[in-house]
Amino acid sequence: MIDESRIDGSRKARWENRAEVPLAVASMLFLAAYAVRVLAHGLPAPWRHVCLAVALAAWAVFAVDYAVRWRLSGRRLGFVRKHWLDTVILLLPLLRPLRFVRTYETIQRRHARPRLALHARVALYSGLSVLLLGFAGALAVYHQEHGAPGATIRSFGDAVWWTCATLATVGYGDVAPVTPVGRLVAVGLMGCGLALLGAVTGSFSSWLLQVFAREGDAPTRERNGGQDDGRPPGSDSPGAS
Repeated sequence: MIDESRIDGSRKARWENRAEVPLAVASMLFLAAYAVRVLAHGLPAPWRHVCLAVALAAWAVFAVDYAVRWRLSGRRLGFVRKHWLDTVILLLPLLRPLRFVRTYETIQRRHARPRLALHARVALYSGLSVLLLGFAGALAVYHQEHGAPGATIRSFGDAVWWTCATLATVGYGDVAPVTPVGRLVAVGLMGCGLALLGAVTGSFSSWLLQVFAREGDAPTRERNGGQDDGRPPGSDSPGAS
């Protein structure tokens, strides 16, 4: 008897593997089209329509990918609960470029190349996430704030400065959003900033512990004539558990 769930799972995995790079390209096109519409104030109307069409086409690609993976999963509402982040990204497509960081893993797997060390991957993914999230957040806040009454974020430079302070959890308070949507974006950036800061700090602490453990084992190896005694790092005696 054929296990249909296993077949659907393999089909879903093949779909995700093939769609990862095209989805990353669509994500960049969406972000670029949105940036042009927000920043190019003097852009002729036909070009603004082209940017809108590109953004809508990219969002349609995201929707098709979500629908296909939902169908292949065979889990109905269970898929939505398990992939809640994908659901949020579908509703807020400005967050979609964050999925771009997964493209590195896909390319490495296809070419059978060794991945970076864990600490290096955390640093790489965190850096890319900060850049993409910061740029998207600055665009969204500037779009909502620059023409609002009583707004302090009047230029894109102000929006970038505010985004950097928010992601770094500094919050100088010299500029701040006044619109409801702008404040909602601020809440999201605060949460993402805390999460990214925690990931980087935890990875750096783990790396330091490993370095100190290797340094602590160095005298033991020297006493043994340069040979490792087979004990794991951090063990004080052969019988340590």
